[in-house]
Amino acid sequence: MTAPAAWILAAQALAAFAVDPVGLGGLWIRARSGPVRDRLMTALADALPLQRLSPLADDAQLYGGLDVAATLAASKPIFADGLLARGGVCLVPMAERISPELAGRLGMALDAGKLSLVALDEGIEDEVLPSALQDRLACPLSLEGLPAQDCPEIVLPDIAVAQARLSDVVLPPDALQHLAALAAHMGIASLRAPLHALRVARARMALGDEPDAALETAIRLTLAPRMLTPPPAEEDEAEDDTPPDQPDDPSDSQSDQNEQSQQQTDEELLLEAAKALLPDDLLAAVAAMPTGGAAAGASKAGAKRSGNRRGRRLPSRRGKASSAAKIDLLATLRTAAPWQPMRRKARPDDPRPILIEAGDIHTRRTQDVSDRVIVFAVDASGSTALARLAEAKGAIEILLAEAYARRDHVALIAFRGQEAEVLLPPTRSIVQTKRRLAALPGGGGTPLAAGLRAAHGVLDLARRKGMAPTLVVLTDGVANIALDGEAGRAKAGADALEMAKALRMQNAPCILIDTARRMQPLARELSEALDARYVPMPRADARRMAGAVSDALT
Repeated sequence: MTAPAAWILAAQALAAFAVDPVGLGGLWIRARSGPVRDRLMTALADALPLQRLSPLADDAQLYGGLDVAATLAASKPIFADGLLARGGVCLVPMAERISPELAGRLGMALDAGKLSLVALDEGIEDEVLPSALQDRLACPLSLEGLPAQDCPEIVLPDIAVAQARLSDVVLPPDALQHLAALAAHMGIASLRAPLHALRVARARMALGDEPDAALETAIRLTLAPRMLTPPPAEEDEAEDDTPPDQPDDPSDSQSDQNEQSQQQTDEELLLEAAKALLPDDLLAAVAAMPTGGAAAGASKAGAKRSGNRRGRRLPSRRGKASSAAKIDLLATLRTAAPWQPMRRKARPDDPRPILIEAGDIHTRRTQDVSDRVIVFAVDASGSTALARLAEAKGAIEILLAEAYARRDHVALIAFRGQEAEVLLPPTRSIVQTKRRLAALPGGGGTPLAAGLRAAHGVLDLARRKGMAPTLVVLTDGVANIALDGEAGRAKAGADALEMAKALRMQNAPCILIDTARRMQPLARELSEALDARYVPMPRADARRMAGAVSDALT
């Protein structure tokens, strides 16, 4: 049985990291929990002692501080070392949840050589390790899709012997120059990448690889996953029959041309030397590899907001005890403990076992990610029903499946006849939404203003519940029923524009899909009044319509 190439690379990276964990910075492993990842982590734990680090770790865990339990037991301040003082290899599960603040602190520790990281990234879609750590971890590995039966146990060579040999390893003198040139032609802007490749090559040579094989493995592990553009292929120079312009001073021109030609020759030779390190099949293999350049923070979840009940913990701050805030007991005790001897001398008759003053109080802070709700306002009037209602329903069903995968809430408003109706308040039930949508009849007038008014109410309710709303309006723009129920396009259009201006005050992202066969002026005016993205769909099926909305939501 031949193991997959990704598994062989993972074993090579693991061995190199075990030889020089501080020099390599760490491993970035993209994989869900399962037997394949467990097999890799078992081999790593056998080679190196690991200590776990929570992705929500606070400053006390990193830098150390007062040990509350030991202080209370000893009746004197007892301080404990933090993770940075202990050093070693830190294993971070769910590393995609590391906050930018923690990523910055860990990045400084990695630069100082105080620790190394093994980041287990279990993110989906655009949930990735913060970019500050991506750049500092030498080897990005992806174990996604590897079958467990094809991934044998990893048996590492004698790491102690390789570590003793590491200081004597000598690479070719121009290796770093070749790696830097190759990184530049791959579109890699970071200067850390060729340095990572050099350190991986040294570790592989300490393990017994020949220099060429060590450099090839280093390129596969460090540069290839970061590649943005492949190295340029050789192109035949086209003959140019156009005579060059005659310069004023032939001698100066000849000197400049010779210098430029020499620079180009040196660069071409350098590139060819660097490309010679690549195996023939590397570019084809790397073309299908995911890059680690996803923008951190581009999450499709709702907006972040501060709270005090749930969500990601933030460092506590001094505050006042009140019903609106929760007291951080440990932080309060840490602040009060060093002052206990002095306070006990000042108040010897105080019966309280711990003397806490108002300045010691610390309150908890959290950061919630608000749920997103997509509010669909659907034109079910006669003009739309005859032409595009079926397509609109199909598009919404496709979007419902995407919203369910993103854990979004969905609300459904239909306007037809004389009024608008909220068929479904914000919900995550895709079955219920599809049922209401399938039963949606078509026909009658177009009370567009009433539909926008109903959307205003749903968006306001969603904000009161702490959600982040997005409005999607599907209409042909032919409004003919005013807010008071009177028929007439002029008044109906004016009412619709007024409601659009009121909706704009909600500051919610909005998309208006013009479903008319011919673009209507009112639809364009509405999009401007709503400050919405205008998407004309004169000839589109349900899938194209859903795709346009998905692109606008991302």
